[in-house]
Amino acid sequence: MRKSKFALLSLSFLMASCVGAQTPPTTDQIKKLIEPRLGMNVKVDSVTETPYSGLYEVRIGNDILYTDKTATYVFNGYVFNVTTGANLTRERIDEINKIKFSDLPLDKAIKSVKGDGSRVIAVFEDPNCGYCKRLRQTTLKETDNVTIYTFMYNILSDDSFVKSKNIWCSPDRAKAWDDWMIGGKPAVVAAESCASPNEEVLALGRKLGISGTPAIFFADGSRIPGAIDTKTLEEKLNKTKQ
Repeated sequence: MRKSKFALLSLSFLMASCVGAQTPPTTDQIKKLIEPRLGMNVKVDSVTETPYSGLYEVRIGNDILYTDKTATYVFNGYVFNVTTGANLTRERIDEINKIKFSDLPLDKAIKSVKGDGSRVIAVFEDPNCGYCKRLRQTTLKETDNVTIYTFMYNILSDDSFVKSKNIWCSPDRAKAWDDWMIGGKPAVVAAESCASPNEEVLALGRKLGISGTPAIFFADGSRIPGAIDTKTLEEKLNKTKQ
């Protein structure tokens, strides 16, 4: 709650600074003003007027900042609705980060079906990621009636690429993955001639803005970064429209 109070104080300061301006600028004008002020390597994707008096949303990739209509002040933090308790900034970021699940190249993922497989998720994992192993050993092991598409997203070390190729080139990829992530049993060394989608998956993860593993995507296009417990996953799956 301390963070929300800080956000409210910051917003009050921002809004007060905007009083007295004459003609409201367009969002394109604000974009042209704010972009060079944020630094040489910062690209502003869009500027949108918000329903919060005096604030404009500045979208940079998968993140957002706020500014005033003069592009003089920048607010980096969360906006809360203190009546409902909703984190409006978090909700907006989640909306921005949504993908079209059907656009995922599922042929480049390891498919594992549990129970009737009626619910679907895609998980980006690195074979050397400790949190990914914990997710496999607990949450995903305990969750039933789900189809899991695993994209081996090698961002931790060169060794991750080697392990992923060996697993991809195994006769039973799903078993080889679980053997390693759950049981610690490495896959047999792959033949030199065996091709893996490692580079394509790496490019995909970067395009989706995935900076850490694990990252879980749901059928409605929403995502949850990091390892979560079984209860959280079940609640999310139950709320997600297939």
